[in-house]
Amino acid sequence: MFSGIQEILLIVLIVLAIFLVPRMTKSKPVPEPPRLRRSIPPLSGPLRLAIVISILWPVGCALYFKPWREALVPFAVVGIGPVVVAWSLNWVVAGMRRKP
Repeated sequence: MFSGIQEILLIVLIVLAIFLVPRMTKSKPVPEPPRLRRSIPPLSGPLRLAIVISILWPVGCALYFKPWREALVPFAVVGIGPVVVAWSLNWVVAGMRRKP
């Protein structure tokens, strides 16, 4: 008599274990890795134009003045000077705009 009840209880326990244990040990969903945001904004059209001009202007002046033939001062003044001055002014103006 006791063995029959124990067998039924054992079967019920096994069935409950089959249904409950997987739910209790269910692995948590793996969180998606955070999306990395670009730290710098995309370049605007005028900024891209300024970068291209900043490269082409000294190259054109170098071809005209030929600084490798001892014409370094005119190349520095006309070729590199305007690029340095323009980017310096851009930097100063951007700083003034950000400050309230």
